[in-house]
Amino acid sequence: MISPSPMSDSNIPLPERLRPRDLSEIIGQDHLLGEQAPLRQMIDQGHLPSIIFWGPPGVGKTTIALLLAQAIDRPFVSLSALNTGVKELREIIADGGDLMPPVVFIDEIHRFNKSQQDALLNAVEKGKITLIGATTENPSFEVNSALLSRCQVYTLNALDADAIQTLLLQAIKSDPFLKERYIQIEEFEALVQFAAGDARKALNLIELIAGTFEPDVENIVTNAMVVKVAQQNIARYDKSGEQHYDLVSAFIKSIRGSDPDATLYWMARMLKGGEDPVFIARRMLIAASEDIGNSNPNALLLAGECFRSVQAVGMPECRIILGQCAVYLATSAKSNSTYLAINKALDLAEKTANLPVPLHLRNAPTKLMKEQGYGVDYLYPHNYPEHFVMQEYLPPELKGTKLYESARNKREVEGERLQQRRWQQEQQQQQ
Repeated sequence: MISPSPMSDSNIPLPERLRPRDLSEIIGQDHLLGEQAPLRQMIDQGHLPSIIFWGPPGVGKTTIALLLAQAIDRPFVSLSALNTGVKELREIIADGGDLMPPVVFIDEIHRFNKSQQDALLNAVEKGKITLIGATTENPSFEVNSALLSRCQVYTLNALDADAIQTLLLQAIKSDPFLKERYIQIEEFEALVQFAAGDARKALNLIELIAGTFEPDVENIVTNAMVVKVAQQNIARYDKSGEQHYDLVSAFIKSIRGSDPDATLYWMARMLKGGEDPVFIARRMLIAASEDIGNSNPNALLLAGECFRSVQAVGMPECRIILGQCAVYLATSAKSNSTYLAINKALDLAEKTANLPVPLHLRNAPTKLMKEQGYGVDYLYPHNYPEHFVMQEYLPPELKGTKLYESARNKREVEGERLQQRRWQQEQQQQQ
């Protein structure tokens, strides 16, 4: 059960009033904080390493960091990468005690440049501070490898529908402002949809809805009411910056839908809102492979060059490069065949990781390996007409497995020629 803050003034936003005060009150992160979960075990042992929390907004990164520090009775320093420089970092490190080194929480650590991240290295390695960084971006790309190697990376999940429902039901039972409005949630679907896995969004929205109710009478929440209130108050609803994710979603879907006008519009909205152009370029790099793929391989090359150019040029000039790449992607032929294929392959690999590599596909660099049959019966395709010969490349247990199905576009159909020959020869062998 969420414990209401002693500061129950309704002028304080509901997410702050209901901020958990114990790790047991955290909702939706049982994989990290459950009975046998890694963070729970560390805390039980009185140990806390440096950590990078990676996850979407509104899932508890800041709160968990604070509660972890409290659980091991350590000082807690909270910083934002947006307004902290190297000088401030060094002062905090210098002030840290040897016996009680502080837990230093850095929100949006992905916005630190290399010199700022480097300033943390020695302090983390020597144990002068315990670093907890929070990022919504993949730390493999945004945190330099030296710092990343000194930290444990834990992924926080967006809240699922059950977690959102639990959060809202606990809120209307525990918060004084909500309790006096006798709220009954009849339908959860719209609340879950607008929350989009974000606890802060969910709580902000139920508070907006409660503000339209009279106290001391029963009030019913329906999907239609949620939609109406959310749309009327969208500016306030996105006050914490969550709209960033809605905009990039619209941007990517417009590229996927081959609409260059909408693509440019949503990109412009992001740029006007102060979005990092490198973030936009990275999203286009992903879209070039996921949504265009081998229907137009040049899209990935252009997106890669766009990403490098944006890093080199910066705003405002890089807006031109971003626009060129965005229009190219939106107007390219689309295919997600390789995206689907690699996902199928990963799923199959996980289920069949015990299957050995067939002997004829193994190299035989030693005499013993040759005697054991390594490489025997391998057919070298370049020794055959058109550099092709029929042979099996999968383990026998997976013979006939199809992971890649080409989309029906010119570029991928051309690439089907050898696939068709393989199929024809397989049919002949079976006859």
